[in-house]
Amino acid sequence: MANLLIVDDEADVREFAANFFRKRKINVTTAPSGEESLNMLDKVKPDLILLDIKMDGIDGIETLKRLKEKNKDLKVIMVTGRKPDDQESFEKCRQFGALDYIHKPLELEELERIVLKNLK
Repeated sequence: MANLLIVDDEADVREFAANFFRKRKINVTTAPSGEESLNMLDKVKPDLILLDIKMDGIDGIETLKRLKEKNKDLKVIMVTGRKPDDQESFEKCRQFGALDYIHKPLELEELERIVLKNLK
């Protein structure tokens, strides 16, 4: 079974996405912050991480950088409330190795398509 780690400081977003993927027989773990996700990494061994960019504490871009320092092969998809015109963040995420970008509010079809494609 695939392991998905969802990192978002908004509890409702975390639970919404977690429940959605649990129904699809994916093993889901959630973390409320970048720091927490870094601490859980060795225990959880995620096949894919959904990582919110805008969070309190260390933001998603810094978290992405640190996650990749721990394991360069991690698959990470960034989640953002901003539109794609935020090219700078997107470019930075790409440089640090993010695979893709999903926008809030989460659209389930897009979310499912991108996550399942990257879990294969």
